[in-house]
Amino acid sequence: MNFSRQALLGIGMIIGGSVMLYAMAQQIGTDKETTPPPAIVEQSSTKPASTPPLTTDIDTEKRILAQKQQERAARVAAQERRAQQFLAEQESAEAKALAKSRAENQQYVANTTQVGGDSDSPEAAQNPALNQPTVVTTPTTPTVQPRAEATPVSVTTTDNDTQAKEQAEAAKQAKAKEQAAAKERAEAQAKAEKEAEAKEAEAKRRAEEQATAKQKQQESEKQQEQKAEAAKKEAPKSPTDYTVKRGDGLIKLARQYNVPVEALAQANDLSPSTSLQVGQALTIPSRKQVARLEREAAAAKKAAEAERTAKQKLREARQEVKETDAKGSFGVQVALAKNQAAADDVAEKLKSAGYQVKTSATSRGVRVVVGPERGKVAALALKDKINTDPNVDTNGAWVLYWR
Repeated sequence: MNFSRQALLGIGMIIGGSVMLYAMAQQIGTDKETTPPPAIVEQSSTKPASTPPLTTDIDTEKRILAQKQQERAARVAAQERRAQQFLAEQESAEAKALAKSRAENQQYVANTTQVGGDSDSPEAAQNPALNQPTVVTTPTTPTVQPRAEATPVSVTTTDNDTQAKEQAEAAKQAKAKEQAAAKERAEAQAKAEKEAEAKEAEAKRRAEEQATAKQKQQESEKQQEQKAEAAKKEAPKSPTDYTVKRGDGLIKLARQYNVPVEALAQANDLSPSTSLQVGQALTIPSRKQVARLEREAAAAKKAAEAERTAKQKLREARQEVKETDAKGSFGVQVALAKNQAAADDVAEKLKSAGYQVKTSATSRGVRVVVGPERGKVAALALKDKINTDPNVDTNGAWVLYWR
């Protein structure tokens, strides 16, 4: 019974397979009839391009030629890209193979160093790969690596040379890293020193600014103190009436109100040495009055000094008159009045100041002359004295020949 079932099952499978094969054959035949061959299609598509029509002009030919050149350039560029990609893949594969070879050599050297007793055997001497333990590694990428079978390790000298080169390369890289690290440390140190110098300069600048500000503040406070002290020593801002009391004097009141003795006496028409009476009314001058009185006193002092100098020069000139000077007498014309009355007024003023005056009528008016003086040098000294005399109040005197 089991045999008959198996037989029926096998016959059914055979029949089904035959039907499927027949259907696939029919489908393949239909595809061949409906689909033309690719070579024939490509030939028919390229055939019109190779035989252009007779009516094509020169511009069309140029355009077709340029299009073909562009297509050719595109194909060449594509081929170059594929070639570059292939070279890059090849270089990557070679780099991976070289890395694997170096790893295997290092593993072999390590195994040889660890297993010293077995290396003395004849088999180990003839085939050093026997001393290398089997290392099972899990590849990171699904690549075929047949190097272990294709290139057996048979020459120890080559491995040693490779190891020496690798050690030299590693030492070179370590030295380069050390130099780079030293350079980075030097740059970091220089940067830190520069930052420290900048911070020190900034701190110094701030300290200087603070010192300058403090000095300015101290100077301002000192100036304010000086102003306050000067204000205490200044005269009153406005005139003040004062009644003399027992024990008062000009010097005491001048110190009390910070007013010069001369200004206080001049403001009250007194002499600096005048004694005061109890109940006497005085006026304490203000700052402006004191300044004006000081200017007037300075001007009077300067005028008095000039007058003394002029008198001294006149005396000296009169003493030094020589016989060799110009003969005759000279005078100093002070004014030229319009009439005799005006001339008499000027002459009276000059006489009251102590000068010898004469008047003489001219065609242009009445002349007022001081003199005479013997010699021109003495006349010039007399002219300077008259021009500096505050009692005369003139500066237009000039010397003329008397007779």
